[in-house]
Order: sequence, then structure tokens, then C-alpha cells
Amino acid sequence: MDTIPCPNCGKQIQVTQALKHQLEEKIRINEQAKHKVELEKIKVQTAALTEKRLKDVSQKELEKSENEKKLLEKKLEKEKAGKDQFERKIKEDALKNAEEEQRLKFKEKDLQLEEIRKVNEDLKRKIEQGSQQRQGEVLELDLEEKLHAQFPNDEFLPIPKGIEGADIWQKILYQGKIVGSILWETKRTKAWSNAWINKLKEDLVKTNASEAILISQVLPNDSNSFDRKNGIWIAKYEHAISLGRFVRFLLTNVAIVKSSTSHTEEEWGKIRDYMMGDAFKHRMQAHFEVIKSLKDNLDAEKRTSMLRWKREESIINKIDSNTTNFYGELKAIVPQLPQIDGAETPIDNST
Repeated sequence: MDTIPCPNCGKQIQVTQALKHQLEEKIRINEQAKHKVELEKIKVQTAALTEKRLKDVSQKELEKSENEKKLLEKKLEKEKAGKDQFERKIKEDALKNAEEEQRLKFKEKDLQLEEIRKVNEDLKRKIEQGSQQRQGEVLELDLEEKLHAQFPNDEFLPIPKGIEGADIWQKILYQGKIVGSILWETKRTKAWSNAWINKLKEDLVKTNASEAILISQVLPNDSNSFDRKNGIWIAKYEHAISLGRFVRFLLTNVAIVKSSTSHTEEEWGKIRDYMMGDAFKHRMQAHFEVIKSLKDNLDAEKRTSMLRWKREESIINKIDSNTTNFYGELKAIVPQLPQIDGAETPIDNST
């Protein structure tokens, strides 16, 4: 038989099969209970540990999530700032490009306007030059026609090549012989230039002409309508023929004196000195002033007459209009009124 020690005294006790079975069952139950308690304890500990771990993990995950969220927010803010900066840069670049393009367009337009202005100025200058040239040619042709008409026996020759200033070359004929020549130049400008005299004097030497006359619309400030400057006669256009007549008379008489045996060289010199001196010039100036005064009086009388004629014409037209209207009114009242010669055509009452 099996024995087991007594738990109190330590003596060996015989164990029957039933007792053995009870003891084993009891031990098993105790072990199960103990094991159950241990298991429950382990479960509680495990649950607590698991809960703690979960809490720790959750906290870490939460912290990680928060950190990731913050990082993401910072990243988003950085990206947004970069995007805003990029958009701002794009806008600034676009605005800058637009302003630059607009500036270049304005500059191009200004350049085009400047080119157009230069073209207009060149065209205007060419037109003015052409107009002045045409006006000068008209003045030259008109003067030449008047000279031909006034001095039909003289010769008018073309200006030799190389002489650009002079316009007309008049050869003076007396009794079939050439006794001298006059070199004419016309100017139709708004301002006087002393260079004209020097140029015409050079042409005078080149052509070997006797005298030179410069006809201009404007004269120097110290000259009125006629003068002699540096050996050149100058006058306004309205005095051209009178001056030409005097200079022609001078050259003709000098030639007569020189060809006459009864006159000495001294007498010829006195005559020429007189005609070239101030006394002769003043006499001619007085002559031109009288002519100008007579012309001004004649123009004033013409203007006065024109005004008087206009007033009288207006009065006559009013009287004629009143008469015609009066006749028309009577004709409307009395259709059989006789026709009056000079009156307006009668009103047609057939309609």
C-alpha cells in the first residue's frame, strides 16, 4: 500500500485508493483554484499592462500624430507661404513684364511719332522750300516780263553756268550798240540777309556786268524802299522798274559822255560821282516816296470807293427787293395785273 507522510507529525500514513483519489482531487482543485487565482492575477496584470501599454502607445501615437500634424501644418504653411510667394513673384513678374512691354510700346510709339514728326518737318521744309522757290520763280518771271515790256530794245540773256545767285542779265542797247549791262536778282523771303549783297557782287565780277540790282520784299532796317549797299543797288519790288529805268539812264548817259569828244574825262567822272553819290540816291528816294504816297492814296481811294459802291449796291438791292415783293403781292390779289418789265416772274395761279 502506498503511504504518505503526515503533514503535522510526519508519520507515514497508509493511503487507500479512495483516499488517494480524494487527496489528488483536492490537490487538483486547490491547484486549479490557485492556478485560477494566478491566472486571474496574470490576466489582471496583463490587462493592466496591456492597458498601460495601450495608453503609452496611444499617448505616443497621439503625440506622434500631434507632432506629425504640427509638422504637416508647418509644411502646409511653408508650402502655402512658398505658393503665395511664388504667386506674388509671378504677379510681380507679370506686372513687371507688362509694364516693360507697355513702356517699350510707348517708347516705340514715341519713336514712331518722332519719325512722323521728322518726316512732317522734312516734308514741310521741302514744301516751304518748293513754295519759296516757286514764289521766287514767279517773282523772277514777272519781273522779266515787265523788263521786256519796258525795255523792248534791250537783250535778256541766260545766266552763265557757275553763277547761282543772279536771275536776269539785261544787256542795254543804245543806238544799236551795247553800252552796259545790269545783273538782276530777286528775293522773296521774310528776312533780309547781308550775304546776298556779297554773293551778287561776286556774280557781278564773274559776268563783268556794269551794275547789279537786288530786288527783295524786305530790306535792311536802315533802308526804306531804295538804297545802295557795297556797290549793289537794292529796292523793293514795286520800285524795280523805276530803279531799272534810272540805272539804265545812268549807264546810257555815261556811255554817251565817254563817247563824246566834247566831254573830258573829268566831266565824265563828275557825272558818275554824282550818280553814285548820296545826292542822287536821296533824289531817287524822294522820287520813290512820292510814288509810294500816290500809290497809297490811290489804294485808299479804291477802298473808299469799294465801300461806297457796296453800300449803294445794298440800298439798290433792298429797293429792288421791296418793289418785287410789292408787285408779287399785288399780282396775288389781282391775277390780271399787267406784266412789268424787269419785275420778278409773275406767280403761276393755274395750279
